[in-house]
Amino acid sequence: MSTETQGAETAPAKGRTITLPTPSLVLLLGASGSGKTTFARRHFAPTEVVSSDSFRALVSDDENDQSASAAAFEVLHLVVDKRLEAGKLVVVDATNVRPEYRKPLVSIARKHHVFVTAIALDVGERVCAERNEGRADRNVAAHVVRRQSQELRASLRGIEREGIRVVHVLRRPEEIEDVTLERTRLWTDRRDEHGPFDVIGDVHGCCDELEALLEDLGYTVAWDPAAAPHGVRVTAPPGRRLIFLGDLVDRGPRIVDVLRLVMTAVASGAALCVPGNHEVKLLKVLRGRKVAVTHGLAETLAEFEGVTDAFKADVARFIDELVSHYVLDDGKLCVAHAGMKASMQGRSSGGVREFGLYGDTTGETDEYGLPVRHDWAADYRGRATVVYGHTPVPTADWLNNTICIDTGCVFGGALTALRYPEREIVSVPAARPYCEPKRPLVPATSEGDRTAQQQHDDTLDIEDVIGKRPVNTRLARWVTVREENAAAALEVMSRFAVDPRWLVHLPPTMSPTETSELPGTLEHPAEAFAYFRRNDVPRVICEQKHMGSRAVIVVCRDDATAKKRFGATDGRAGIVYTRTGRPFFDDRALEEALLSRLRRAAEASGLFEEIGPWFVLDAEIMPWSAKAQALVRTQYAPVGSAARSSLGGAVEALSQAQARGIEAGALLERMQARARAASRYVDAYAPYCWPVERIEDYRVAPFHLLAAEGRVFVDQDHLFHLRTAARLAEADGREVLCCTEHVEVTPGDEESERAGVMWWEELTSEGGEGMVVKPISFLARGKRGLVQPAVKCRGREYLRIIYGPEYDLPENLSRLRNRGLGAKRSLALRELALGVEALERFVRGEPLRRVHECVFAILALESEPVDPRL
Repeated sequence: MSTETQGAETAPAKGRTITLPTPSLVLLLGASGSGKTTFARRHFAPTEVVSSDSFRALVSDDENDQSASAAAFEVLHLVVDKRLEAGKLVVVDATNVRPEYRKPLVSIARKHHVFVTAIALDVGERVCAERNEGRADRNVAAHVVRRQSQELRASLRGIEREGIRVVHVLRRPEEIEDVTLERTRLWTDRRDEHGPFDVIGDVHGCCDELEALLEDLGYTVAWDPAAAPHGVRVTAPPGRRLIFLGDLVDRGPRIVDVLRLVMTAVASGAALCVPGNHEVKLLKVLRGRKVAVTHGLAETLAEFEGVTDAFKADVARFIDELVSHYVLDDGKLCVAHAGMKASMQGRSSGGVREFGLYGDTTGETDEYGLPVRHDWAADYRGRATVVYGHTPVPTADWLNNTICIDTGCVFGGALTALRYPEREIVSVPAARPYCEPKRPLVPATSEGDRTAQQQHDDTLDIEDVIGKRPVNTRLARWVTVREENAAAALEVMSRFAVDPRWLVHLPPTMSPTETSELPGTLEHPAEAFAYFRRNDVPRVICEQKHMGSRAVIVVCRDDATAKKRFGATDGRAGIVYTRTGRPFFDDRALEEALLSRLRRAAEASGLFEEIGPWFVLDAEIMPWSAKAQALVRTQYAPVGSAARSSLGGAVEALSQAQARGIEAGALLERMQARARAASRYVDAYAPYCWPVERIEDYRVAPFHLLAAEGRVFVDQDHLFHLRTAARLAEADGREVLCCTEHVEVTPGDEESERAGVMWWEELTSEGGEGMVVKPISFLARGKRGLVQPAVKCRGREYLRIIYGPEYDLPENLSRLRNRGLGAKRSLALRELALGVEALERFVRGEPLRRVHECVFAILALESEPVDPRL
């Protein structure tokens, strides 16, 4: 019998050591006054103990109020359920002397696949009565204690039938006093083993292919009759370890050799192994049970006719000791023969073992006589990568962070291994088919066809994005999305966004500098340099700020790449979208013209050859009016026109009045100043507007190479990004693609800072928008963690567009200097963390829902109440 399904046993207290696996449920049994609460306080953390008395007090303010017991236990059972679901140890401090009291608790434990241990304190009625007499807070009648003691002893006689694995009975106070509790891990818990691992799918006796695969993986197999115990030695590459997913036996030509090799590797520590259903069936035969000789068992039994009884005994012992599955690498990897749902990982029960052997079966059979299975991987949402076999597939393909690597070697397919954590697939083809499959394998997908994950992602689940949600990111830990903001983002995504398959990143917002105290100035580079100096950033880069619209550009080398990597089905080989996920171009021909230019530039510059067949850019597309025509037409132009007209008339009227001798000098000067401000307002936005009809009328300035196949480029500094952008612009002849001018500054160095300020003044005096100041590294951390990825410093005249024609009048400027930046800067950091996380998840090949969790969160954060002028 497997250690995972063994029945209950009554353990003697002689050793005074009680072993408790985690997670598990511990039931303290005993009459009132037996010392359960004292025992719990001595051996367990307060958070691990749920007490019926405490819950009675919570619901009724009186722990002695027996009328509140039903409500108290309802809440107690809920807490037990949630703790066990979270994989925690739970101790129930209640009398628990009747089977009906224990039944709902055992049922909860069974639901979560955890063991139940009972610790019974049977100290006798006299001891309990004496203790109760000395308690001022409790009045328990002697007949109640007597009844509870009798019920305890009666129930102990048949307690093993309730599903309680181990019962420890402690009968004397000194026994209780001397007990030691020892916490242990379950057999399935190997979280402290980090690999790297090489996980091998179903071998089925294909030893030739196994030896070839091991050689490709860097292992050495030496057959030597003198090598104990099975005539073979297996040597692993330094640091690596094998994991076999079961189904070692049946069907193939060298079943005994496969067993010899794997058993030796496991015994030497070079490998782990989980059982397959074929091993379980063989174990039954070796134990003398009658089974149907089907599904390749005949080949195994034929080979076993030539082995010794000692070898058969070794095989039986080896199979019997195999554990249903393993959770490894801090919970990031789970291996099992047929898969493992998230709720079962790291747990141990008969149900867990059945799932590990057979998967999620319906109990029905198909037209081939094989079990019909639920596609558990399609609904998988767990954190761990699950690697499994059992059901042969033509090619190993990822789905929801799970992968089946049984590629049907014995049926003429291939023997496959997954290298972890590299996520690299290594296969060797079968020498020949050794057996015909009962169910034909689905033909392998051709080059360019969409993966299983992409097909699954055709339907996205609204439950993955609505409601209040915490999103875990590498850079900022948890980012919380409010429910009301999620609703706003959902409307954008559902009504306006591009095809979600392309939506792999949204860039973060950007905060301005702190306000300047210089006369007539709201923003100045000195404040940007001071911010980074305070955060210990040694070097910054100042980039010309283009007056355009932010865009994310995805470029694929060809349609096949777009289909293979993004699952695109619309014939596109790329896309251009805004920082809110909407199509940038209304005319698809313009979009394709830009993408074609980028493709040609990437080919000519060697970028495709260097980084792979696709990449994602962060860019600015000019003119600003290309995306803001409605804004110019309905807001800026009417304001400028009305201001010029009305103020011009006012100046003329006041001038005439003054000419007639009416005192109007002060008011005239004020109107003249306002008229000059209105004129400068129109002059400020005019350079950013020009007509566009064809792609040659646009200017596109890429400034970040965000990602490509297998890589996110946040580890590269901004000089790398600008050099890469310049390569594209040069290859384009700078006709549409253009470069971003920049200078480097050392915060704290007066001369360096002065040069940066002078450059900003040159840019802005010529009508430029200003500059963006960034740490030289893409990501920088200061004393308080992640610092702003960029701080914008806009020119005096450009700010007139943002804040109005008269913003720089002293009374207005004084008011504007009170603007707060905290919310904007918090938003920028959260969106940075989410944007990087989205790219990293996409590059790792995670499901689209996981990528969209981050992208959607950025859209949701954009609806937070932050001053849009900042």
